[in-house]
Amino acid sequence: MAELKLKSYRFRAEREDDWLRLERLLAKVEKRSVKALTDDELLAAPVLYRQALSSLSVARATSLDLSLVEYLESLSSRAYFFIYGVRSSLWTRIGRFFAFDWPAAARALGRETLVGAALLLLGLAVGFWMTSTDPDWFNAFVPSGLAGDRGPSASTEALRATLHGGGDKALSAFATFLFTHNAGIAILAFALGFAFCLPTALLLLYNGCTVGAFLALFVSRGLGVEAFAWLMIHGVTELGATVLAGAAGMRIGWTLAFPGDKTRVEAVAEAGRTAAVLMGGVLVMLFCAGLLEGIGRQLIESTPIRYAVAAGTAILWPAYLYLPRAGRSDARG
Repeated sequence: MAELKLKSYRFRAEREDDWLRLERLLAKVEKRSVKALTDDELLAAPVLYRQALSSLSVARATSLDLSLVEYLESLSSRAYFFIYGVRSSLWTRIGRFFAFDWPAAARALGRETLVGAALLLLGLAVGFWMTSTDPDWFNAFVPSGLAGDRGPSASTEALRATLHGGGDKALSAFATFLFTHNAGIAILAFALGFAFCLPTALLLLYNGCTVGAFLALFVSRGLGVEAFAWLMIHGVTELGATVLAGAAGMRIGWTLAFPGDKTRVEAVAEAGRTAAVLMGGVLVMLFCAGLLEGIGRQLIESTPIRYAVAAGTAILWPAYLYLPRAGRSDARG
């Protein structure tokens, strides 16, 4: 035992100066930034890192004391992330998110996105058909406190006024509801994905029914063209965000139920990383939808222009998210 301690002491005495020098370099970088190092220190860092790895290898092979091995492991790990880790500014990371990470996550969840879109459209068709068949269904899909006097009993002129009156308080309340409602649905669709996809699917169906009931009411009064333009100027972005959030939730729920060759924890963790990136993009889309809703409701009164804006968003979002691009590989889920 005494011989082992002596060997450990000699080993440390011969190499400790290099370890401490490396530790000082790492402390400067961690407290400030890599710019705090001089040119000589930058050149010395890789050499000191390799020496620390060599010392760690010797310490493990010769069974030196455990505390020394743990110290060298910690030092080598810190040095590894300094030498080989990705160091980028906040703006660089934000740029990479928009340029590569978000579109890659959307493409990785393409199958779930198609399922979510199908569920939303199915709900829209069901809500439209049921409300067209029996107007009383409107109140089942749209809460009476929110609908106010825009229900089946409202006159055609009153409904038309809500579509072309920028300062109308009732329209403002309903437009605010559409945004907050869909934002809430989007967040819930993602959060409840852990329950094996079923709550997410039901939320997407219900959201579609709400939109379908709204359109059915206006179509029944000959206002379908105007109502669809008013809705889609922000609805393309807003409903698209809801579908993507649902896709993120469904990926987690499906992976939880069917993890494949990996352990359930590993599979869900991997799916969660991709879904989390996609949800970051969903928040951006909801913000854009809020801006479009405000501009479309208050400033754009022309139905053709509203359709033009809606068509533009319907082209731009898929092109941005799904057209392939060079530079980075797609996210994996």
